Amino acid sequence: MKQIKLNISTETEKYPIIIGSNLTSQVLKIFKKNSIYSKKFFLVVDSKVPKKLILNIKKSLKNKKILTYYFSSNEKNKNFKSINNILEILLSENFSRQDCLISVGGGITGDISGFAASLFKRGLKFVNIPTTLLAQVDSSIGGKTGINSKYGKNLIGSFYQPSLVISDTKFLKSLPKRELVCGYGEILKHSLINNKKFFNFLNKNYKKILNLSSPFIEKSIYESCKIKKKIVEKDEKESGLRKILNFGHTFAHAYEASLGYSNKLNHGEAVILGMKTALNFSLMENVINKKEFKLISDHIKNSGLPYSINKYFKLKDLNKILSFMIKDKKNNSKNISLVLLKKIGSPVFNKEYSQTNLKLFLRDYLGN
Repeated sequence: MKQIKLNISTETEKYPIIIGSNLTSQVLKIFKKNSIYSKKFFLVVDSKVPKKLILNIKKSLKNKKILTYYFSSNEKNKNFKSINNILEILLSENFSRQDCLISVGGGITGDISGFAASLFKRGLKFVNIPTTLLAQVDSSIGGKTGINSKYGKNLIGSFYQPSLVISDTKFLKSLPKRELVCGYGEILKHSLINNKKFFNFLNKNYKKILNLSSPFIEKSIYESCKIKKKIVEKDEKESGLRKILNFGHTFAHAYEASLGYSNKLNHGEAVILGMKTALNFSLMENVINKKEFKLISDHIKNSGLPYSINKYFKLKDLNKILSFMIKDKKNNSKNISLVLLKKIGSPVFNKEYSQTNLKLFLRDYLGN
């Protein structure tokens, strides 16, 4: 399959996303083609990524100085200690701003790497090689970086755009089904907030996409990236339109935090449950009609995505969930800011809802 190139142009950076198969063995060639020049490379690698593909990258960067830092990628390690470990190596090895940090991993690895790159000497060259479907269609685009704290998820971070993103579909073949489902949830989200035609494509082809059949998987990644590109280019720092990308996320982040970022519920699964919750709240608030609600709910159920909140939470968890929703960084008052859905392709944002209203909703939702 030939490479697909998508150019992102924000106020602070212009960079390409290259999508294709077997790109790891062509990294240096891709770098040169896209004017990425460096004497030294620092690879921050998710320890779960197949060693063979890391070896391909290293072989491709032959005759260059390469340092590798293996990172145990999980939400609990998304902290200052991990950032400090990376910065210590960069400082001790005397990296310059013209040298390059390469992230090879999922969204957590990308967030950690991007944040460290933004801090080192006020900005080190940064290349993202996302290895999960979720990262390829979401976190690798748009420049959000960050770490977690005891107060909640991603509350400390920066906006820092990469110089290049390389999305190699070969990485996806090493992923467990659970990870593919998470990535598919984000693809679905992009269709719901922006493009009914793309949603219809997903509704028809979700089995082929989840089985990584070509060209369906590549088309899904490309179309999903295209939607995020359009939104991020209009609103890089999330002051307006970009907020629609948070559809389902206020609930999702609260679910993750309530479970202590445990493996029981990972980020992608939490986002799918968060979208389902936001859909139910949209229905209760008469924002979405029953026909459109059923079409989306059926798709979530039929495609085997996480569907029932009761598998993870009971009524006794209500106050904990609500407390994390109140602390969400998107809130500007004591009310809770949510993105809801009017119909497929028409999100509703910049609306706030009272804690009382949400408590009543969650009581009913968790009690079912």
